[in-house]
Amino acid sequence: MTTFTSDVFDVETIELAGTTESIVRGGRHLFGRLPAALAGVRRIGVLGWGPQGRAQALNLRDSLAGTGIGVTVGLRPGSASVADAEANGFRRADGTLGDWLAVAADSDLVLLLVSDAAQAARYREIFAALRPGSTLGVSHGFLAGHLANEGADWPAGISVIAVCPKGMGDSVRRLYRQGAEIDGAGINASFAVVADHDGHATDRALGWSVGLGSPYTFRTTLDDERRSDLVGERAILLGGVHGIVESLHHRYRLAGATPAEAYDRACATITGPVARTISRSGLAAVRADLPAADRAVFDRAYAATYRPCRELVAELYDEVADGTELRSVVLAGRRLAHTPLRPVGGSAMWTGPRAATGRTDPFTAGVFVAAMVAQIDVLAEHGHAWSEIVNESVIEAVDSLLPYMRARDVSYMVDNCSMTARLGARKWGPRFAAALDQLAFPAADGIEPLDPAPLAAFADHPVHAVLARLAPLRPPVDISV
Repeated sequence: MTTFTSDVFDVETIELAGTTESIVRGGRHLFGRLPAALAGVRRIGVLGWGPQGRAQALNLRDSLAGTGIGVTVGLRPGSASVADAEANGFRRADGTLGDWLAVAADSDLVLLLVSDAAQAARYREIFAALRPGSTLGVSHGFLAGHLANEGADWPAGISVIAVCPKGMGDSVRRLYRQGAEIDGAGINASFAVVADHDGHATDRALGWSVGLGSPYTFRTTLDDERRSDLVGERAILLGGVHGIVESLHHRYRLAGATPAEAYDRACATITGPVARTISRSGLAAVRADLPAADRAVFDRAYAATYRPCRELVAELYDEVADGTELRSVVLAGRRLAHTPLRPVGGSAMWTGPRAATGRTDPFTAGVFVAAMVAQIDVLAEHGHAWSEIVNESVIEAVDSLLPYMRARDVSYMVDNCSMTARLGARKWGPRFAAALDQLAFPAADGIEPLDPAPLAAFADHPVHAVLARLAPLRPPVDISV
């Protein structure tokens, strides 16, 4: 169910591709409503100081300043994050920093933002520490999937909500700070209500999201969030991007391009002009802005790429939906205790010379847009709401992740994201590369006519109208990196 009501915030109804959704616009002018939205909450306990924990603790502390609602960070004994938390003003001496289980027991709203591996291994301890009648919040559907796999459930007598920012923690904090000068800057978020013990769960979730600085908040279910999030980070948000640029780089080098030229055509095209064009003007503009001769190249790349990527994302979705992918992450977490992952940035693409001319390679553009639309179509086929589809497939990519990759590189992003995303990207990225090398590129280079249906569907795709409708709600500034 994507529609909802609120006793605190103004709820808008929007029409997206023949469906109706409710949303709440954010903004700093709403911070005065946070105490009403968080009725009954005097202390928010943020468990964890990873990218999301750090960003969310800082944002909420800033947004709630002067309201009487405190934010306390809870860390595991011996955590290496104590020094950074203290440097950011969370201290044991004033009660704003403490042991994670003690913080959980003393908080009215507990935000569980430790790593997925820690959630899977220690959720029983955390649940046991929660005060009856309190609210538990998560920012990812991972734990819901793990509980289902374990045959376990959420604790009784506790409200359970989710607020899931559609961007990495660094973006959540950076865009919030930019919002001090440009009202509304931030990262969009979805929310879900799993259990409502006291009738205030929806407003509590909306208050949490507004307090994070989300420009707009839409509703989902935790199961849908888990599926779309895990699929997205393994496909067009991260793993797919890594496989695509590595494969294209190899293709261009074989065709005679220098290392710098290959990097510019493969990686810099996607993280630069393609990302900016989609962010500002939509998917259709990537093709429309090309010269006529380049459009023919785009068309052939798109037509050859769409079906192999669609089939791969469909397989990925099935493995996420039935819990296989989540079990794989849990098993890998156990192995990592004695076999840590090695970095993936050792190929010539990341160690050789680079260039970024700002030109758009039409073949690369066609491949990337086809992969993005393939993910959109798989999520739509499985009934996800359009706000979720577009945020997980387009907005998060072009307004959060690709600009970061532009500055730091795709391989860096793979090696410095959450462990769940890192494992998924390393597993599925090579699958995207193989799909291109073995299926898409031979078709694009062949003499046989390509199936015109994917390109015809792209021209009339409902995502174009959806993006145009949601464009005014996207973060109004470009992320600083």
